[in-house]
Amino acid sequence: MAAKTLKGQIGVTTENIFPVIKQFLYSDHEIFLRELVANAVDATQKMKALASSGDFKGELGELKVSIELDEKKQVLKVIDRGIGMTEEEVDKYINQIAFSSAGEFLEKYKDQLGSIIGHFGLGFYSAFMVARKVTIDTLSWKEGAKAVKWTCDGSPEYSMGESDKEERGTVITLHLDDDAKEFGEKGRISQLLGKYCKFMPVPVVFGKKTEWKDGKSVETDEDNVINSIAPIWAKAPSELKDEDYLKFYRELYPMEEEPMFWIHLNVDYPFNLTGVLYFPKIKERMAIDKNKIQLYCNQMFVTDHVDNIVPDFLTLLHGVIDSPDIPLNVSRSYLQSDSNVKKISTYITKKVADRLEEIFKEQRDQFEQKWDNIKLFIEYGMLSDEKFCERAMNFALLKNTDDKFFSLEDYRKAIEPEQTDKDKNVVYLYATKPQEQYSFIEAAKNMGYDVLLMDCELDSHFVNLIEGKVEHTRFARVDSDSVSNLILKEEKVKFEMSEDDKKSLDELFKAVLPEGNEYMVDAQNLGEGAAPVLITQSEWMRRYREMSNLGGGMNFYGTMPESYNVIVNMENPLIARIWESKDKDSELLKQVIDLALLSNGMLKGKALADFIARSQALLNV
Repeated sequence: MAAKTLKGQIGVTTENIFPVIKQFLYSDHEIFLRELVANAVDATQKMKALASSGDFKGELGELKVSIELDEKKQVLKVIDRGIGMTEEEVDKYINQIAFSSAGEFLEKYKDQLGSIIGHFGLGFYSAFMVARKVTIDTLSWKEGAKAVKWTCDGSPEYSMGESDKEERGTVITLHLDDDAKEFGEKGRISQLLGKYCKFMPVPVVFGKKTEWKDGKSVETDEDNVINSIAPIWAKAPSELKDEDYLKFYRELYPMEEEPMFWIHLNVDYPFNLTGVLYFPKIKERMAIDKNKIQLYCNQMFVTDHVDNIVPDFLTLLHGVIDSPDIPLNVSRSYLQSDSNVKKISTYITKKVADRLEEIFKEQRDQFEQKWDNIKLFIEYGMLSDEKFCERAMNFALLKNTDDKFFSLEDYRKAIEPEQTDKDKNVVYLYATKPQEQYSFIEAAKNMGYDVLLMDCELDSHFVNLIEGKVEHTRFARVDSDSVSNLILKEEKVKFEMSEDDKKSLDELFKAVLPEGNEYMVDAQNLGEGAAPVLITQSEWMRRYREMSNLGGGMNFYGTMPESYNVIVNMENPLIARIWESKDKDSELLKQVIDLALLSNGMLKGKALADFIARSQALLNV
């Protein structure tokens, strides 16, 4: 008697679900394989749970998921020995789209199982993104169950009848479409399995291992298992050594330098999350690799774009986060806004801060050695995340030009006696380019001041942050004024000059200053031994210009011409001679201006060549 075949229409609310699946539900066609393997892994995990609970007392046999590809016929199979399905279950979970067995199963076996991936019921239908025809052959674990065959050609119509399958489990067979030939190539399937399935909790097999024999590659009898079923993030930290973490990092990022340190995440309340995050070495401070954190859901790869899970500054880290509690859409490819995501983000930020503070307190020498590599990360975090900033105020370091390190609190105590100005502000002096600013640094040191090294791209923003966080604090770049003006201890007596003389001085010096910038000429008494002319840049204007260059929301400052203060030391004998002659073509005037420009790195090209020639001529006099 011929087997009865049932024909019907898939229960969907739209006339044809398949164009919707292809265009809207899934962001990338390649994830069909991930979804099908994930379903097979779920079915296998459910089988283990049934055996563990005692509901199933038979032989489990070898539990694995096999992928088979016939390149000639363009047929791809995903095979498991999981729980299988009865005819009623196929009708409920396949024909009635968007009903998922995972929810029901989790509720019943929640004590035995915590790793069911399929929450949506639509994963199977991703097969139709690449296949013109899909068949399911399945046999349920339930006693007396009959094998079922389900076939669909990509329309809402299906056929369902008896199958000749004899072993428990499910075989999904995809007859690949003409426009999906790439998925009929062994290399492409290997690449996808490596990307999405390399840490799934059930062995995933694709063909046989090969060995080199008689000058050619030959298949062996050993299964080619493409995944590691127990990655380090699924283990307890107490089971692992440093070498285990380093080995895993090398597997994830084979071309990277070894990380500086890492954090093992492991929490089960109020959400489930495991993972390992690594602090990479940042070779060039602004050449940063982002999107190096991989998101998994029960060991299944989801995405490496985790911007919505972790704060932006944490995307500089590398590693893995695995959580079944992060809500995803049906394609598992985009994160949805959710209170759990916010809690997870807060937790990860706290764990990172905990780890950094732990190293700061217990391994201070190591923390200082690594500071140059993690400074950008910590400053970025403090600038972009208020909670992290509160914690980092305890372990952020300042480094001076003598390569000595201080915590924020210790540094303030160290400089407060000498570097407090008349307004009771503690003034932090800093340099950005020690070689170019050498003379300014030495002048400050000769006054008994300390000078910080602030050469990070974010330092302009960072000093603003510290000024806002710590009362009575002011930062000044060491070359932003004459050393006597950097930290005024008492009201300074202004140099008295008539308005006509001021105008004459202004015209005299501006006549020989380079064009294209704005200059404010100011007469001061700096002492006979001080430089005749100093060219400085307003701390406020320069800092905001630098911030605007980094996209600090102040682009107005970036469009303004460079503005400099030209301080003329009226007590210097050379200036006295120049002022007395008031000769704008004076070689001496050009020489003192060029010396000031040279000390600021502003003398270049023809102007520099002219200065050298003039210096040689003056030496020969």
